[in-house]
Amino acid sequence: MRAKEPFVFSTASSVVRIGNESAGCLAELEHGIAQCSDASIFHHTFQSLGHHHFLQEGFSNDFAQWVLAACNRPMLAERLASIDIRDYVNLADLRNDLRRMVGEYCQENPREASQGAFETFYFCETIEETAPLGREAWTLEEFHDGLGGLSHAAMQFHLLTSRLRLHLQTSDFSRWISKELGCKSLAQKIDQIDLYTNTLDGARDSIARLVDLELGR
Repeated sequence: MRAKEPFVFSTASSVVRIGNESAGCLAELEHGIAQCSDASIFHHTFQSLGHHHFLQEGFSNDFAQWVLAACNRPMLAERLASIDIRDYVNLADLRNDLRRMVGEYCQENPREASQGAFETFYFCETIEETAPLGREAWTLEEFHDGLGGLSHAAMQFHLLTSRLRLHLQTSDFSRWISKELGCKSLAQKIDQIDLYTNTLDGARDSIARLVDLELGR
């Protein structure tokens, strides 16, 4: 089947900007989560997940990592790390759950809530500049061929950061496969790939295998 509109393979370079909010203790972290921009929430959860894909170790969101490393509160860190970003379709719900977890801990442990951290947490945002790679796919076969040569930056752009553009419900890959090729089941399977146990390379290989199965290879 040939799509009406091609999939345009792109990549993105990014610059991290420090926002106005910072936290020197858990109580200030709760306040910062409540006040920071949506882009900051996205940066410290979805985009940090992409960074952790290179190492496959440590917590996958920056809030949990800071709570453990700078505040030495492993129980709260594990709670924050247990959040699965695939469960969210909007950033407001994600923000509320992050704030609730930190707030509940602060209420139960007021002394620890105001204790100074070893280092300050700075709420940041990522500014992206997109660049097309000069490759397009009109069919599932061409999509498979183009997928194999994508860099980590391109994979993160299409698989992870695309979720903010698409309101967190899907990725560029799944959206195109479902909308243009009508392969809704394949698109759902791609969205179900575990982003926590796969590296970006592993996720790319999983997508390629699913496409192979769809093509009957």
